[in-house]
This record gives sequence, structure tokens and C-alpha cells, in this order.
Amino acid sequence: MEPVRRIGSGEMKPTRIHLEGLVVIVGNYGSGKTEISINLAIENKQAGVDVGVVDLDLVNPYFRTREVRHLFERLGIDLVLPADEHLQADLPIVSPLVAGMVRQPNRLTVIDVGGDDAGATVLAALADAFKGKDYQMLQVVNPMRPYTDTISGCLKIRSEIEAAAKMSISGLIGNANLIDETTPEEIIRGYEFVAQLSDESGLPLHFVTAAADLLPDVDASRIFCPVLTIRRQLVPPWKKVHKVIED
Repeated sequence: MEPVRRIGSGEMKPTRIHLEGLVVIVGNYGSGKTEISINLAIENKQAGVDVGVVDLDLVNPYFRTREVRHLFERLGIDLVLPADEHLQADLPIVSPLVAGMVRQPNRLTVIDVGGDDAGATVLAALADAFKGKDYQMLQVVNPMRPYTDTISGCLKIRSEIEAAAKMSISGLIGNANLIDETTPEEIIRGYEFVAQLSDESGLPLHFVTAAADLLPDVDASRIFCPVLTIRRQLVPPWKKVHKVIED
């Protein structure tokens, strides 16, 4: 992956995150997996990459990639969803369309998986589709959230997800945020935490995130990995929905 470009003293200009093939996004509940999946797909599509997204979040009733299906359609991003009747099923049920996307992925296919080990069990149901396929499974870590504010907590969640999915996590994504209360300094501290986790776990840190409005104030000289700009696409149903991508 290309490093972050630095301009002048402290101004950050993130490069595109270079991921290809099957990229499975996992993590604990509330870590920000879906927002990252959406923004990663949009950024790559706008850079001319053929992108597909698979929504495998069968447990979260609110923050799912299906909420932006119309935006994806407008941008030309393929989106595959399990049938509505399979949401929150006791046993993971995967449609043939989902398995087909895994067997014949786009140049980049982002697979957004539900939170914790409960959400990851759906991956075990796709064992045949993944057989013989190269994939990357990336764990999203938000050190501002309970259970992932310590190295041991992150490692425990990794172990639980791997056991449920019957797949191995191969890398990390840092997503330090407190939503509207996030500060530039917290993004730096979050990067430092996930960099330490990378050292102790042996997993590479693929990128960290920063909200678009905070990015100009983040000290680029203290971050040594790519940065994905987050433009929030999902808001809780009790907040007013607003448009964040210009036509």
C-alpha cells in the first residue's frame, strides 16, 4: 500500500486504500464496520475500480449497507443482500447470490459482516464458496469502545470471531471515533493504540480512518499508514437523515 502523502507541515492528503479481491470486514458490535465498508467501496468506485459489496450483517437492525442501496445503485456499485426474511435468523441462511459473489468477486468485493462472534457465524455457512479463494479478513478496532480499549480485549474478540467464522483474521483497521465528539488528538491516540496492537499481534495495520471534517486538523507527521476519509452515510433513525455525497 502507498504511504500517506504529507504536504507542508501537518496537512494530510490520504491516498486510496489499495485492496483487491475478497475483503471481509469484521469486528465487535459498534466498531464501525459498515461505515468503513461503505466508504471503502465508494472511494474505490470513484477511483475507477469495479466494486461489489455483500451485506452479511444479519444482526444489526439499523446500521447496514442496505440503507445506502440507492446511492450504490447511482454510483454503479453492485450490492448483494440476503433475503429480508433471513434477517436475525437463529441460524445463518445465505442466498445463492451471496455465495455467487464470493465465488466470482469483482476486482474489489467488500463483505460487511455482523458484529462480534455472533455476526461472524454466517461466514462458516460460506465455507464452500470461500474454499480455494484468496481473501483478506480485516478486524476493525475502535479503541474508544468497550472491550476493545485494551490489547487483551482486542485479541479476545479476534479469537472469538475466528472461532465462529472458521476463518483467520489477516489484518487490522483502526477506527478511533466517538462519532460527533471525536477530536483530532483522539484519532492520533487511536492510531498509536492500533499500531501497538499490530506489533503485539503480528497483524499488519492496513489503514486508519478519519472523518472528513477532522482530517485537515490531524497531525499527519504522527501517522505512518494510509488513511481512509470517512463521510458518514449512516445515521440512527432517530436523527435526521442528511445527504453527504454531492451529485
